[in-house]
Amino acid sequence: MSRYRVPQPPSSLYITPAGYTTLDDELKALWKRRHLVVEALSAAAAEGDRSENAEYIYRKKELRGIDRRIRYLQKRLPDFKVVHDKPSTSDRIFFGAWVTLEDDDGREIIYRIVGADETDPQLGFISIDSPMAKALLKKEIDDEVKVKTPDGDQCLTICAIRY
Repeated sequence: MSRYRVPQPPSSLYITPAGYTTLDDELKALWKRRHLVVEALSAAAAEGDRSENAEYIYRKKELRGIDRRIRYLQKRLPDFKVVHDKPSTSDRIFFGAWVTLEDDDGREIIYRIVGADETDPQLGFISIDSPMAKALLKKEIDDEVKVKTPDGDQCLTICAIRY
């Protein structure tokens, strides 16, 4: 058996202005954090035997993680397409929309369609690449949407759209 995995399709490059600012701030903070970790790493390296130096091993691992994230952000940030404009018609669902949905039991769920790099389930931010967002795009108020979920097909009604 090989360990080959089919590559994931690239995620969309759209992002909200707030999402872009958040990622740019994260990159700046990572550079500051990296500087502190490098200082701690050099101090740990100066202590002598590195093979049994837990501080040295921990700092190397931490530096690897920081460098990986910095590389990712540096490659991704210039390619983003920041969506500043609202759509010409606000009665349909497009990127950046806040959508209020109602399920069969009458419970309301609110989602915002954002870029793949700014998703946050706690805030209700879903990726534009997600099955839910793909099902919602270009729909209007009072449309019914069927979405496949792990629990089975779910039927939702669109109650409100705002930008």
